[in-house]
Amino acid sequence: MAKKRGKDEEKLNYSAAVRELKADGPERLYLLWGPEDYLREQYLTQLKKICLPEGEDDFSYKRMDGPGLDPIRLREALDAIPFMSERSFVELRNVDINKLANADECMKLLEDIPDYCTVAFVQSAQFEPDGRLKFVKALRGEAKELKFTQQSQGMLTDWIVRRFAAAGKSIELDAAQRLIFISGDLMSRLIPEIDKIAAYAKGERVTIKDVDAVASHIPEAVIFEMTELISQKKYNSAMSVLAELLSDKNNEPIAMTAMLGLQMRKLYAARLAIEQELGSKYVMEVCAIKYDYIASKLMTAARGFTLPQLIRAVELCGEADYRMKSSGQDARELLKEAVARIAAGESKCTA
Repeated sequence: MAKKRGKDEEKLNYSAAVRELKADGPERLYLLWGPEDYLREQYLTQLKKICLPEGEDDFSYKRMDGPGLDPIRLREALDAIPFMSERSFVELRNVDINKLANADECMKLLEDIPDYCTVAFVQSAQFEPDGRLKFVKALRGEAKELKFTQQSQGMLTDWIVRRFAAAGKSIELDAAQRLIFISGDLMSRLIPEIDKIAAYAKGERVTIKDVDAVASHIPEAVIFEMTELISQKKYNSAMSVLAELLSDKNNEPIAMTAMLGLQMRKLYAARLAIEQELGSKYVMEVCAIKYDYIASKLMTAARGFTLPQLIRAVELCGEADYRMKSSGQDARELLKEAVARIAAGESKCTA
């Protein structure tokens, strides 16, 4: 009988999940998904090692790639007797369980997996199961479901320290926090950044200057820093940051406007928390901020705006988004206009 899954919004304790796997052994059916694809692949490797200690072979290991799933091939894979191994392992990679043909037939097979077999649905980082669907509900009832989420601040920081140590470097705590802020909190994205920074840093200890010199910035971090500059009244610098952001053709103005709108709403929440003395914990909760470092930066930036200015800033982002989608005007120019008006400190609608 499969163990009940935890709530999707809970963070996965990866170390505990691996300890449980090693202590209790493999389940017959798994659903592995979530944005943290590095940890998903690490867990899958551990699962395969336990099921197939001698490694993958044509007899005991079968892989089927989606988006479809052929019930005949699935039955053949389940019925295949392991050779030179106690277990067989069936990997179902990127099967679209939200749009699965022959779903009922496949589910009947998955409800009767032999004791010697382990089946794992392995989904991409972008995929999310639709819990309203009959097949997904049935699958969740049978499977051990693991949603691989971004790790907590402490766990991610410790992991960054270990990665740098493996490269022969140590890293200051504020530099590790800075790296998370500008490059994001997904391990698969951080790994090449860590390698790049470790190769660049001249000393044994990595500093904030090293991180800022070579780490790639995710667009959300650039938007954040642009609003920081506006809060500090450094308007020319803010517009230069925006120009650099828009020079990258991969950055769509509509998406950038949505990010800016979200950032202004977070700043509004932070400003409200300051005026009502609610504290940073309140801001982290209402804004879904996972890291103290980011919450502290947000609170500092919010002090550079008034509540009326932030209300108007949110309105300006909404207006820009509407005009981009309905007027046929140049979206880049509309975004520049919105940022300029936010920087000018508009605090009420103008006629």
